[in-house]
Amino acid sequence: MIPTPSPDQLSGSSQAAELLLQVSSGDRDAFSRLYDAYASRVFGLVLRVVRDRGQAEEVTQEAFLEIWRTAGGFDAASGGALGWMLTIAHRRAVDRVRSPEASGRRDARDRELGSGFEADVIAEASPGSLQAARVRTSLAVLTPVQRRALELAYFGGHTHTEVAHILQIPLGTSRTRIRNALIHLRESLGPAHA
Repeated sequence: MIPTPSPDQLSGSSQAAELLLQVSSGDRDAFSRLYDAYASRVFGLVLRVVRDRGQAEEVTQEAFLEIWRTAGGFDAASGGALGWMLTIAHRRAVDRVRSPEASGRRDARDRELGSGFEADVIAEASPGSLQAARVRTSLAVLTPVQRRALELAYFGGHTHTEVAHILQIPLGTSRTRIRNALIHLRESLGPAHA
């Protein structure tokens, strides 16, 4: 039987790799030692991403469940065990932040704070403003697909990947539409005159 090292002794990646090898064969004791040694580091990373303690605890548990299920997929030649585990945790945390549920919570929070305006509502809020008129005119010169991509990215707060998913287009096309829209806006608005 392998002696149980303390969490301090497990700080090296080689010990983590050994434990992962044991976990891959279904060793629950090895998984318990792995969890005890690395849960706080995984939790710390997840908390920095999701920024909510309760959610971070859930995501940490999900990450360790995935580590248990996929330990056989760890390849020491591809990198360190700790890095492999932190990658799983980070991916889970990002998925949680970008989930529809999280998006719904952000939208609800934005509505409560009064920041859920459409582009036209923002421009119409100050009809006498020359700048608002310039922006409205500049948005009108965009093609409908450019305008929609730009609205989703900048007024809707979506990432390029989310814009691609919403518009059901490839990611590269999404990036191109947003970039071209920004170029057209810059050309249309020209230098700012007060």
